[in-house]
Amino acid sequence: MAWRELGRKSIYASVSRILTSKAFRDTALSSNLLSASVGRVRGYTSNSALLGDDTLSCLKNRFLIRRFHATPELLKGRDDDVVGLHKPKKGKFKKKSAKGTPPVDAPYVPPKLQTNGKSTSEKTIEIFDGMTTVELAKRCGQSVATLQNILVNVGEKVASEFDPLGIDIAELIAMEVGVNVKRLYSYEGSTVLPRAPVVTVMGHVDHGKTSLLDALRQTSVAAKEAGGITQHLGAFVVSMSSGASITFLDTPGHAAFSAMRARGAAVTDIVVLVVAADDGVMPQTIEAMSHAKAADVPIVVAINKCDKPASDPERVKVQLAAKGLPLEEMGGDVQVVEVSAVTKKGLDKLEEALLLQAELMELKARVDGAAQAYVVEARLDRGRGPLATALVKAGTMVCGQHVVVGSEWGKIRAIRDTAGKLTNKALPAMPVEIEGLKGLPMAGDDITVVDSEERARMLSAGRKKKLEQDRLRKLNEENIAAAEKKKKKEQDRLRRLNGEEVSDSETEEEEFTRIELPIIVKADVQGTVQAVTDSLKTLNSPQVFVNVIHVGVGAICQSDLDMAQATGACIVGFNVRAPPTSLTLAAAQANIKIKLHRVIYHLLEDIGNFIVEKAPGTYETEVAGEAQVLNIFELKGRSKARGADVKIAGCRVMDGHVSRSCTMRLLRSGEVMFEGCCVSLKRETQDVETVQKGNECGLVLRDCFDFQIGDVIQCLHQVNKKPKFISSESGAVRIEC
Repeated sequence: MAWRELGRKSIYASVSRILTSKAFRDTALSSNLLSASVGRVRGYTSNSALLGDDTLSCLKNRFLIRRFHATPELLKGRDDDVVGLHKPKKGKFKKKSAKGTPPVDAPYVPPKLQTNGKSTSEKTIEIFDGMTTVELAKRCGQSVATLQNILVNVGEKVASEFDPLGIDIAELIAMEVGVNVKRLYSYEGSTVLPRAPVVTVMGHVDHGKTSLLDALRQTSVAAKEAGGITQHLGAFVVSMSSGASITFLDTPGHAAFSAMRARGAAVTDIVVLVVAADDGVMPQTIEAMSHAKAADVPIVVAINKCDKPASDPERVKVQLAAKGLPLEEMGGDVQVVEVSAVTKKGLDKLEEALLLQAELMELKARVDGAAQAYVVEARLDRGRGPLATALVKAGTMVCGQHVVVGSEWGKIRAIRDTAGKLTNKALPAMPVEIEGLKGLPMAGDDITVVDSEERARMLSAGRKKKLEQDRLRKLNEENIAAAEKKKKKEQDRLRRLNGEEVSDSETEEEEFTRIELPIIVKADVQGTVQAVTDSLKTLNSPQVFVNVIHVGVGAICQSDLDMAQATGACIVGFNVRAPPTSLTLAAAQANIKIKLHRVIYHLLEDIGNFIVEKAPGTYETEVAGEAQVLNIFELKGRSKARGADVKIAGCRVMDGHVSRSCTMRLLRSGEVMFEGCCVSLKRETQDVETVQKGNECGLVLRDCFDFQIGDVIQCLHQVNKKPKFISSESGAVRIEC
């Protein structure tokens, strides 16, 4: 204890020496530290020591308390009379509830995305396997933190912003942001081997495309088609006489199937343009050339029907050259082959031309790894469910894989080749039919192979959500445009009421009473559904709005009947079997029209005439007849009971007929003198309703007394003019008002 007391006295002496020094006192006074640095000691302050008096002489045996405060939080122990510093107020203590839900089960709240003024739904970015979060954020136009937040919400681990992402995860993030994606695949480290060429046959309707393919593969598909024309997109493999294999896509030539031809040109390597030697270049021929040029694929011209007496291949070549197709005979690079599907003339030359073009292109594809495929057509089978005809572009498709097809997903249950035989796998350039999908995909969708069922479900749900958002956005834009148009019309009407002038450009649109015609479309395959829907939409007119409220693949069922009854729609079935008798009777009782067709010509013609019947039409004033005034008769001095004086025009009907219920127009030297109604029309002494051409009559016009001999009286009546259904030779249809 003695040594501790000695140390304490030594410290007291040192502190007193420092506090009584002149240098410390000057510094304390200049920086105003004298009350902020030294505390009180039992009623005495250290100010006296700082000032040099002897106040601290009595504190030699007492402990001097000195406090140094670094932050406002440490000032909580200070006394209340310290000037300039306040103790923070203590908040009310709240006990945390022990029943709170864990953060994992909390509902997902989408992050607030950055907007740069442009719509992100129209933006398309390229993604690939192994891209980092930083690179994806730059392409999406969002911050890295936003994408990491999305990663957490989709259940992925967030390590570093420079870690590689899978292509499926990158697509999920991009869809959550709201942008469209395009997948890029790398062949680095893969086995690349030559593959068979994919050839699409295109041309005008009835130019012999399917017959030419039948001659190549020695079958008879054209005879089985309804109406003798192709109405589906077919894919099959043909083994040529040289031993090589070629995958052919047969496209329809009717104008309604433009989308099918575009899909065929997008997936093909070579386009065979079939032109009839006796018909020449037609509208769908030009359209096929446009599709091929848009897809940037080479063209081989096959001039068919060269066995006919009226064939003229040279004329066809001149027409093709005039349309901008560089033929080999004229210094270009497009091969031309003259063939005949009936006599099989020139088929070997066509095969040689196709294989030569394929050799020049050096077609190769990846054969290992996950498959990339393209949906050519999709249909619904009663026993096997949704079926998709696919063309493998790269990789190998194997049974049991989980795939995402557009917005649908499934597990491949079976793979069948074009002959209907089961196979375990599909190689590049091989058309196959797969089953096992949960829903029916759209024709033209890409097939993506994923690792697990969970990933397939996530991708499918994300794509469906994106499609629904795009649909709602488009519908909202249409509603806004319609509201603006209606507002503008109302403003123009108010301006006319106020006497302001409205320009002709603002009033040139003719006002019609437009009615809505709801239609339900059912067809055999997905591609045909799209073709029929697009064709029906071309029949829109200012008087009738064709509203396709529902489309589907398969036969007409009870749910279609219920929807038609609720909406007053007409059901259109194309290439589907007739509904059962019970459904037919129920439709007849509910006054629901069901139209079934197997040929696209008949379907469009029937719907076009139906639209013309439903159209309200426009009323126009026409001249029903003309009468010339030959004499004038006056009746004067009539009694009050019989009315005032009357002036009668004695006329002869020169053209048409004159009716008492019609409006009359009085013309004198081509100038309109009066227009009003007819009060009386007599022939001889009898009142008549109508006087035909060549007969004489007497008529009285209300409030008209200025007749002169030689005047012309026109009989006017209102005529309701219906729109016209017009169909061209190429199959294009329209409604003309």
